[in-house]
Amino acid sequence: MAQLSVENVTLSFGGINALNGVDVVVEPGELVSIIGPNGAGKTSLLNCISGFYHPTHGRITFEGHDLTHASPHTITGYGVARAFQNIELFGGVSVLENLMLARHTYLKYSIGAASVFYGSARRVEVENRRVVEDVIDFMELEPYRKALVGNLPYGVRKRVEVARALSLEPKLLLLDEPMAGMTLEEKEDMVRFILDILAERGTTVILIEHDLGVVMDISDRVYVLDFGMVIATGKPEDVAENPAVIEAYVGGAG
Repeated sequence: MAQLSVENVTLSFGGINALNGVDVVVEPGELVSIIGPNGAGKTSLLNCISGFYHPTHGRITFEGHDLTHASPHTITGYGVARAFQNIELFGGVSVLENLMLARHTYLKYSIGAASVFYGSARRVEVENRRVVEDVIDFMELEPYRKALVGNLPYGVRKRVEVARALSLEPKLLLLDEPMAGMTLEEKEDMVRFILDILAERGTTVILIEHDLGVVMDISDRVYVLDFGMVIATGKPEDVAENPAVIEAYVGGAG
């Protein structure tokens, strides 16, 4: 049974379709990549899955939950987390504090307990800190845990962005160009982390990435978007030889 199902999704802005009848199926534990030229609708699709946009038509379900018109907060509660293409971190606080802030929905205790930091407040805080420290260790961020995020190198901040999403302990992780702007060495590290997320955490991953070499190396399946429509889907090697995909990228069958 599919973990995520996107059925005939259309997203319109003022009569222009950013997505047009898109169908995507993702099985548990897969790494599915979404590729396509600039403006093809890739980020719009992630926005629909994560609740930032609501489709004009169609339906999106995740593990039996209807996401079509759900809020981002509700969708996060179902087990879907997202790392953004443009880094959306709090630059004036530490890595540890950014990751703890990501878990604010789990910090549920009374004002009285919080004021004296006793009983349930202490237990909840300790448990959430345990989860965050595990993610810091997993993403090899220990040297930066108390550093202000705004002072960190770009490649480390991209890693913190992924770590923040992981702090929500997602079943499905949406990665929007996590390697954009990185050096070759930083890309290799990020690929390793993504593969470890799949293997060690059992998290399903949907990846948007412009580096086709990376996509072809690590994806289980690939969907190709062009002008808001799926023009090809399948295993990486099959998609790479598809004439429609070649034409979308290079403008001709050659």
